Amino acid sequence: MSSHSDDSRQEFFRELLRSLRVWDTELPHFDPGSAPADPLPLFQQWLREAAEAGAPEPHTMSLATADANGRPSVRTLMLHDADARGWHFATHRTSQKGRDLAVRPQAALGFYWAAVGRQVRVRGTVTAASAAESRADLAKRSTGALAAALVGHQSETLASLSDLARASDAAWERAHREPDAPADTWTLYVLEADEVEFFQGDAQRRHVRLDYRRTGDSSWARELLWP
Repeated sequence: MSSHSDDSRQEFFRELLRSLRVWDTELPHFDPGSAPADPLPLFQQWLREAAEAGAPEPHTMSLATADANGRPSVRTLMLHDADARGWHFATHRTSQKGRDLAVRPQAALGFYWAAVGRQVRVRGTVTAASAAESRADLAKRSTGALAAALVGHQSETLASLSDLARASDAAWERAHREPDAPADTWTLYVLEADEVEFFQGDAQRRHVRLDYRRTGDSSWARELLWP
């Protein structure tokens, strides 16, 4: 009886996956011949257009890292900036991703905007910003972001949700009382890209993929990839 129920549940799940629609809207056209020599302006343009198209939280991204044994981890977090230095994000250096980056300072980012059928993949070397720049980054964020940073203990084992509630209440109180309170382990990271790929989806599966590869300090080679 249990086996039959499990099989039915699995088949229902497979049918659900097959029934889901992909890009059931008109998608924008992307002409790779008009793309700039540097990937940064195109990335900024695509994020802006995703926001204008109503993509929810277009500044969220997947961050992939690997630990000392090469075991990968991926999670979703927010982009803080993208400039000539690279793509900026922040976390506690004592967290899983912080520990991964300490031993393997390479990472990959993934952005996906279903509203426009676009994704961007970024890969490169990550460096930690100074303590002063990390504090300045945190100071620009919301009270809630500061409270979350003050809670600390990210990725550590949590004994109970009541422990989290108590720590969170104390952190919120301190964040309101001290809007410039330091979170000592909070660290700003910058990923300097050596490869950036832009993917424009197509309803007929004729996806356009434009790949940028760094060839020098400020120069890039571009090539199309088969979808």
